[in-house]
Amino acid sequence: MKRNKDVNEIATSIVAQATKVKNPAAVALGRLGGLKGGKARAEKLSAEKRKEIAKKAAQKRWAKSEA
Repeated sequence: MKRNKDVNEIATSIVAQATKVKNPAAVALGRLGGLKGGKARAEKLSAEKRKEIAKKAAQKRWAKSEA
């Protein structure tokens, strides 16, 4: 059963959502890591392992479209 919120709880949640501000330095750092990640991982993998991962991904994609 869902509990009804009183006016003060609703107001608090609205203010919390409206004032959420991300730290721009943290966002930039996270994006930098995200941009590097896949490429760095691919360089560390052997050609055989990359091929195996690609085959598995293709099988998953085809299985989704058939269902």
